[in-house]
Amino acid sequence: MENAVKPSENQELDTPSYLQRLNEPQREAVTTTEGAVLVLSGAGTGKTSVLTARIAHLINSNKAWPNEILSVTFTNKAAREMAGRAEQLVSNADGQGNGPLPWLGTFHSISAKILRRHAEMIGFSSDYIILDTDDQIRLIKQILVEKNIDPKQNPAKQFLWSIQNWKDKGLIPEKVSHADKMITGGKQVHDIYTEYQKRMLNMNCMDFGDLLLHCLTLFNKYPDILQKYAQQFKYIMVDEYQDTNIAQYLWLRLLALGHKNLCCVGDDDQSIYGWRGAEVGNILKFEKDFNGAAIIRLEQNYRSTPQILAAASHLINYNDTRLGKTLWTDAKDGDKLQLQSASDSEEEAYIVGERIEQLRRNDVSYSEMAVLVRAGFQTRQFEERFLTLGLPYQVIGGQRFYERAEIRDIIGYLRVAQTPADNLAFERIINTPKRGVGKATMEKIHSAGRAWNISLHDAAIRLIEEKQMRGKVADSIAFLLEQFARWRSIKTTLPIGELTDMILDESGYRAMWEKEKNAEANGRLENLRELVRAMGDFEDLSAFLEHVSLVTDIAEANRGDDGQMVTLMTLHAAKGLEFDVIFLPGWEEGLFPHQRSLDESGKEGLEEERRLAYVGITRARKQVFISHAERRRFFTKGGIEWQSTVPSRFITELPPEHIQSQDHYSKQQYSRFSQSRSNFADEMASVMKNAGGSFGGLPKKPKLPQESRGTYSPGTKVNHAKFGAGIIIKNKDDALEIAFNNGETKRIMAEFITLN
Repeated sequence: MENAVKPSENQELDTPSYLQRLNEPQREAVTTTEGAVLVLSGAGTGKTSVLTARIAHLINSNKAWPNEILSVTFTNKAAREMAGRAEQLVSNADGQGNGPLPWLGTFHSISAKILRRHAEMIGFSSDYIILDTDDQIRLIKQILVEKNIDPKQNPAKQFLWSIQNWKDKGLIPEKVSHADKMITGGKQVHDIYTEYQKRMLNMNCMDFGDLLLHCLTLFNKYPDILQKYAQQFKYIMVDEYQDTNIAQYLWLRLLALGHKNLCCVGDDDQSIYGWRGAEVGNILKFEKDFNGAAIIRLEQNYRSTPQILAAASHLINYNDTRLGKTLWTDAKDGDKLQLQSASDSEEEAYIVGERIEQLRRNDVSYSEMAVLVRAGFQTRQFEERFLTLGLPYQVIGGQRFYERAEIRDIIGYLRVAQTPADNLAFERIINTPKRGVGKATMEKIHSAGRAWNISLHDAAIRLIEEKQMRGKVADSIAFLLEQFARWRSIKTTLPIGELTDMILDESGYRAMWEKEKNAEANGRLENLRELVRAMGDFEDLSAFLEHVSLVTDIAEANRGDDGQMVTLMTLHAAKGLEFDVIFLPGWEEGLFPHQRSLDESGKEGLEEERRLAYVGITRARKQVFISHAERRRFFTKGGIEWQSTVPSRFITELPPEHIQSQDHYSKQQYSRFSQSRSNFADEMASVMKNAGGSFGGLPKKPKLPQESRGTYSPGTKVNHAKFGAGIIIKNKDDALEIAFNNGETKRIMAEFITLN
């Protein structure tokens, strides 16, 4: 390509095929090349075609050589797809396919490429190693031990989460402010971060977050290097801009501020990853960051029916913080969204299974149907129902329920409580949570078991009794064995759910995950609660363990299907996918929107939950089935109990003219849901009062009076009934960000705290 002669930019070109295939807004997004451009690309509006055509246009219109184009994606899969298309474009341009290619990749892969060239400028050598998560945790554990910090009481994963949080914000240790320290763990965590970065430098290692962080350091410390890349990349494009974090935002600004030829493609209505650092504010303030930026809306949808789009658009309009667009389509009218209530969660799974069978009889492929849940624990009931019906299914983005590590661990405890001779289960749980049982100890127990021809459980007892195993490890194993003896003695007198809850507490297994304090640990704890709830269906421990074995065997047999499988996945994992038919179960207050999001992030959390509902609906091409249960089972100290639930507020925000109720017990009930939102709030408050609970109300509360907001200013000491004493870090409208003395940071509505 370098040897080719650039034709004049004024030379007229025939309208190329890549433009002929586009609608008018898409074509505008492709041909608006100069200056900052924000392409608001709604669900199913063809953004990939726009990005690919834009690369082609920049090359074919001689705006830039291929290697003067930087295109950033969020996944390696998207980068590979874009690279394949770009390679074909370059081949078409030079006739040989041997010219330079655009820079295509993820933020991290491109940063790594830059750092390989300039690593020595920031103290590394070019052959630096990128550590994986296991190595990061090992390094942090080493630092904790050296600083006399107990890794059992202060999990390395929690320190790593805080460190990555700072890196996502582009903060090296020296740049972390006092407020940031308070928000993310305090001085102790910051000290570990400082030492961790020193060790990484000494070892010539980086972690995933360092790739962007060190690239920012390089650009800020050496303006000439920044200028080199800013001049090389005459045109920059970014996909999924709504998912960028602060570090990625800063990286892009540094590269683009000179020429401002930055084209960001994204959808503020699909920003659903705030819990992992994504800042929806990046896309919302684009016009402010780049004065005079062109805003182009892609609103013609090529995926869904008018009914689906109308419902999704009506729902998302309840969000205040959005730039605004309305999806439309030329497609035929299609079916209304089906709204279904079930008497309980079991019946909900039954109804979904029946619908799937009916659709299959009508020639809808299993692979064109998906069940999208808000929380991973919800998959259990659907898995068990599908196995009963013989429906082939796959769980995307996670394992089948009974294959998840935390479920297998607790079932391991139950198996040993039932049958002490179960060597596989005993070996699985003897050091989970950590009890100091290493390889040498296990080899000793195995050798004793073989020599005496007894189980590992009995071998451990005998080794301790004969004092062939001593010290702290022996004491911790002896305590565990005593616990098993007691659990075994009471297993026939307690409901198995109560027994399991006792094991979770007394073994320290639940506390192990509670200490992690991150999204993954919260999901595991929810799965454990679901496991306990599931036990209400079984007479005793033996019946439950037999059920688990049968379920696992059936699941393995179903893996041999011809590839046509119903998809089970979370709403977060479904982004970017599409199916003919979508099932959206569990639309209930506290589950969806999820109570944790409301408690921790207030209005921002609610709006992200609503965006998640919007994403779920717009995954469907033809049909959407939304359901909720009137009651669900919960485990309390009094046993497993049924509790009434409240339909999700999102149900009230769906347009009645595009909804068809399939209520099995009252065709008139949903007419109440289409009344005014204030009436609905009154009704729900009454329902919850009668059920012995309370209703938290609907969104869009009035802002606090100015004088109240002044009272709760940053630095003010406050108290909360659950989290205790803390200090206000930020006051944003009606939500206070508070750093509590227990190390947690929460976003809580002002009315729920008191001044200290």
